[in-house]
Amino acid sequence: MRIGFEAKRATHNNRGLGNYSRGVIEGLLNHVPDIELFLYTPPVQNPIGVEWIKTLPANAHIKTPNSLFEKKVSSFWRSFLMANDLKKENLDIFHGLSHEIPYRLDKLSFKKIVTMHDLIFMRYPDFFPLIDRLVYAQKFKYACKHSDKVIAICEQTRDDLVNYLGVDEKKIVVHYQSCSENFYDKQSSEKIQKIKVKYNLDKPFILNVGAFEERKNQLMLLEAFSCVAHKIDEDLVFVGQGKKYKEQIENRIDELKLKSRVHLLSSVTYEDLPSLYQGASVFCFPSLFEGFGIPIIESLFSRTPVITSFGSCFPESAGPDSIFIDPHSISSIGESLVSVLGDQNKQELMRNRGFDYVQRFHIKNTTAKLMDIYSQLTVN
Repeated sequence: MRIGFEAKRATHNNRGLGNYSRGVIEGLLNHVPDIELFLYTPPVQNPIGVEWIKTLPANAHIKTPNSLFEKKVSSFWRSFLMANDLKKENLDIFHGLSHEIPYRLDKLSFKKIVTMHDLIFMRYPDFFPLIDRLVYAQKFKYACKHSDKVIAICEQTRDDLVNYLGVDEKKIVVHYQSCSENFYDKQSSEKIQKIKVKYNLDKPFILNVGAFEERKNQLMLLEAFSCVAHKIDEDLVFVGQGKKYKEQIENRIDELKLKSRVHLLSSVTYEDLPSLYQGASVFCFPSLFEGFGIPIIESLFSRTPVITSFGSCFPESAGPDSIFIDPHSISSIGESLVSVLGDQNKQELMRNRGFDYVQRFHIKNTTAKLMDIYSQLTVN
């Protein structure tokens, strides 16, 4: 099977959409024989993207703009001119991995698929500038209308596609994503200790991973921690990058006089994350809304207990044995932290059952399901 991908996020994005894109591509390359992948991307200068491309096997072909004009206006190429290049590869399927597909694919014979991660810009418009909302709405509607199949990464996204964009639910298929296989392997106690020392973590800790954004709700977690810090031994560790919202958190840490108990880590390498997850006592993720919440399944694969929010996609990603809190309630978050951290038996139960639950998101299983979607589409 010959599959083309809109792969900008895979080569340029080091966060959620990039991780999803790379995961899909790597899953197919590692677990599906007799497959040819064509990755369409603007010129890659991001060092992480450059290194990732070097790891790809010969049956993964990088396709970038050809002419000087296309290279200078790569965003225009990506949206309007890519169709000219797609004609040349005799594709069976073209898959837009993050909310969009190029224009002018209507008359090309291969099947089109788009993955829709979330409609957060419609649920929480105040978090997005007006121009961004207008552009997203136009691109998302076009992609859903002109794709033969729309992949929703969770049931919540499927419902939102129907309710907000009016997509025919018969056109939508829910396909869960996985996380990097780096999180599947148990780290040695020596490796975990080395990483703790590297980041100056000399006490047990609560972990939160995610960009510093208002939607991620780290400030509420900080407030909850400040209320229960005297009851628990664990420090609080935030891993992520950000600017304005991060500054608010830093200022609040100073006001609460918690600099010795709260750690903000903005330069954690991806290779170090598995050890941080496995070294944590609990993972707390009180986000207001997510497309899927990849850090949750990274934590479950790491056998770390999860506390996360009611609603959204969280019951799907975290499973029935995680602890769910009201993300708007300081007391709900704080009481759950004390409850889990104070009960070793509960932690062990959450570790074991969470690990069993998350196997449904193992990359072998998600890749097999994706190939089923591809095969059914090309047969019809």
